Amino acid sequence: MKLRLILAAIAASLVLTLVAVSADQTRSTPAAAGVPTFTKDVAPILFKNCTTCHRPGEIAPMSLLTYEDARPNAQGIIEEVEAGHMPPWHAEAPEGTFLNERRLSAAEKDTLLTWAKGGAPRGNPADMPAPPVYSEGWQLGQPDVVFELPEAFTVPASGTVPYEYFYIPTEFKEAKWVESIEIRPTARQAVHHVLAFYRAVPDQPRVPSTLIPNREQMREAVPVFGTHPPQRSEKIPNTGGLVATYAPGTNPQVMPFDTAIRLAPGGVFELQVHYTAFGTEVKDRTKVGIRFSKKPAPKEIRITHFFNTGLVLPAGADNVEITADMGFSGDTTVYGIFPHTHLRGKRWQYELQLPDGTKKIILDVPRYDFNWQTYYMFKEPLRIPAGAKLISRAWYDNSTKNPSNPDPKVDVKWGDQTWEEMQYTGLLFAPVPKPASPAARR
Repeated sequence: MKLRLILAAIAASLVLTLVAVSADQTRSTPAAAGVPTFTKDVAPILFKNCTTCHRPGEIAPMSLLTYEDARPNAQGIIEEVEAGHMPPWHAEAPEGTFLNERRLSAAEKDTLLTWAKGGAPRGNPADMPAPPVYSEGWQLGQPDVVFELPEAFTVPASGTVPYEYFYIPTEFKEAKWVESIEIRPTARQAVHHVLAFYRAVPDQPRVPSTLIPNREQMREAVPVFGTHPPQRSEKIPNTGGLVATYAPGTNPQVMPFDTAIRLAPGGVFELQVHYTAFGTEVKDRTKVGIRFSKKPAPKEIRITHFFNTGLVLPAGADNVEITADMGFSGDTTVYGIFPHTHLRGKRWQYELQLPDGTKKIILDVPRYDFNWQTYYMFKEPLRIPAGAKLISRAWYDNSTKNPSNPDPKVDVKWGDQTWEEMQYTGLLFAPVPKPASPAARR
C-alpha cells in the first residue's frame, strides 16, 4: 500500500512538472528591440507558406496555426529553415520560374530565424491576422464532387501487395471540364502512389497527340501502368487516359491559366493504387475530389507519362545515371513535369533538344526527395516545336552511403515495389492545333 502511494505521488509530481514545462514553452516573452513578433510578423509567413500542411488532419506532424502551436517548435523552425528542408522545394531555378514554388524569400527566412532565436515573442494580439480558412479534408477547397473507393481496402501488416485497381462510375450526363483534382488516401502511410485514369467512349473528335514515346524504353511496363489491368471488365472502355497522380508530398493538381481536363460523358474512374505494408494493418478508402472549371471555353490539357524500364543499378554504385526520352511530332505546350523514383533516386534533370541542335536545361532537381514529390508547374508554359526531344536524366545511389537504401548489396531493376526502382516522368501538355487551311477558313 505504501509503495503504491509513493508511486502515485511520483506520478503526480511528474504530471505537474510536464504541465509546467508545457506552460513555460508557450509563455510569451517580451519582444526585444528589433525582434519580430508572432502576431505581426511570423503568423503571416506561416499562413502563406506552411499551414496548408501544418494544420490538424494534414500531412505535417504538427500544427503552426497559433502561437501556442508554433512556440514549442521554435528550435525546430530554426533547424529546418537553416537547412533548407522547409518548405520542401527541391528544384534549382530562379525565383518565379514555377507557379507552385514552395520556398521562403530571404526576408521571410530572416524574419523566422530572428524571431525563433530572439525568444519567440508573441506580440500584440491585436496584430494577429485572421487565420486562413481551409475546407476540412481537402487542400484544393471544397470539391464540387467526390468519388471514393466502393469499399475500404485492407492493407496487410506485412508482405507484398500487388497493384490494386478500383473502378468508380461517374454517371456524368454531359462532358465535364476539370480545373483541379485531388487524390486523397485515408491511410497515407500505406499508399505509395495512385494513378487515376478516366475511361470513356469518345464523344467528339480530338486533336491528335503530338508526343512520340520511346517504345523500346517503355516496352516492359505496359501492363504495369494500367493498360491491361486484369480486373477490368469488358464493359469499361479502354479509351481515355491519365488524369491525376498522387505520391507522397504531392499537392492537388491545379490546371494552369485557362486550361482544364475534359472528361467525356458516362465515364469510369480507374484508380491504380500501389499499397506498401509498413508493419500495421490499416484500411484505406482513397477519395478523388474534383472542382469543375467555371470558364466558358477552357483549353483542353492532357496528362501522360514516359519512363525507362530497362534500368539496372549495380550493387554498391553511388551515382548511376538512367535516361528516358520523349519526342514531339508537332508543336506542343508543356505546362508541368513530375519526376518519380523510389528510395535510391537522388537527382533529376530535364534537357530539351531543339531541332537545330540547341540544348537547354528546363528543370533541374538536385535534391530529389521521395517523401516530397512535386509536379513542377512552369509559370511560363514551354512552347516546344515539332522535331524536338525531351530527355530525362535520373541519378541513383545504391550504396551504403544512402541511408534510405533498402539493400545496397543487390543489383536493382525496374519494379513495382518501393524496394525496387523506377525512372518515371509525368507530363502535363497540350498539342498546339495547326492553323486551318484557307479552304477550311472559307
